[in-house]
Amino acid sequence: MTLSKLVFRNITRRRGRFVFTLLGITIGIASFVTFLSMGGSLKREIYRETAGLGANLLVIPKGSCGFEQLSILTGDQMPTLITTAEAGKVAAIKGLTVVPFLAQKTAINNRPVSVNGVQPGETLDFKGWEVARGGYFSSPDEEGAVVGAAAAGQFKLEPGSFVTIRGERLPVTGILRETGGKDDFTIFLTMPVAQRLFKAVDRVSYLAVKVDNLTLMDSYSEKIKETVELGVVSDKQMLKSVLAITGSVNITLQLIAAVAVLAAAFGIVNTMMTATYERKREIGILQSLGARQSNIFTLFVLESGFYGVIGGITGVAAGLLTSVIVTPYISENAFTTLVKGSGSGSAIDLTVIAGSILFSTLVAVIAGLYPAWRAARLSPVEAISYE
Repeated sequence: MTLSKLVFRNITRRRGRFVFTLLGITIGIASFVTFLSMGGSLKREIYRETAGLGANLLVIPKGSCGFEQLSILTGDQMPTLITTAEAGKVAAIKGLTVVPFLAQKTAINNRPVSVNGVQPGETLDFKGWEVARGGYFSSPDEEGAVVGAAAAGQFKLEPGSFVTIRGERLPVTGILRETGGKDDFTIFLTMPVAQRLFKAVDRVSYLAVKVDNLTLMDSYSEKIKETVELGVVSDKQMLKSVLAITGSVNITLQLIAAVAVLAAAFGIVNTMMTATYERKREIGILQSLGARQSNIFTLFVLESGFYGVIGGITGVAAGLLTSVIVTPYISENAFTTLVKGSGSGSAIDLTVIAGSILFSTLVAVIAGLYPAWRAARLSPVEAISYE
């Protein structure tokens, strides 16, 4: 009988034990892969949304933390602390293109949706939007709504239909072409209408700024701070800040999953130790037939590693499937909106797949070293005489 057949026969001899031990490592790796794949999706979306802003600088309320900067990327509600007068002073600085945004949230049919107040002409040029169906705002204070592609599909909106925001029924003017970012999930109103509905007259949430000369970005940042008492961050600074927040959360989740993998490793130790005691007579027979200690040690390590390989494969499959299934049901917040907006909780990353299977195998092999060492140390006489 070959070594591989002997390994397979031994671990499947007790089918119930085999299934439950395998289930332990599968659950641990599935948890690890789920958090890892969703974290990777979150990171990709952060990069994409930062690039999609089209801004080199962001003017935000002074003292704003990284969570408020994250809200800019997710389209979450933000405080309206910047006055129209302050926005005008920033816009008056030569060499800058300044576009204000009012970022709020509402609910349609008890489902949350982002609402942005915009200056129609300036924002269209700044964002480079294209209208897929219907038309765009015809005036800076038009009483209507332009809807992102995903929001239109979610709420079954078409040009000519109506949407109720804060108790006011507004006609849908047009549907934007898909952008691949948070704008797809947003309803846009003209700034005066949004300020009136959300009781933020003469106030906005943040200013997106594009500079004419990128080499003078630091100089422009200082000039803005001298002009108004507001905070200024570059797109790179915001990216670094947001990644630091989401990165710490992602690491915490992965550590939790690692605990599950560690628990599964102890399950493997228990299984292999039990097998060592149960198969003492078999070990003695193998030794009497000429098997060396290294052969016995290798046999048990391979059996343990087999759990890791099979558990890793099933765990990766279960983890990727779970991340796709649970994504639509995640409670929407600043951390999960980007994952939900990506359309799927995971992307098939060969590095994640190969790394997770390798990690599972390594954990299982390490877990099997002590039982294998104990089995190899048995003397032939002691093993054969065991009842």
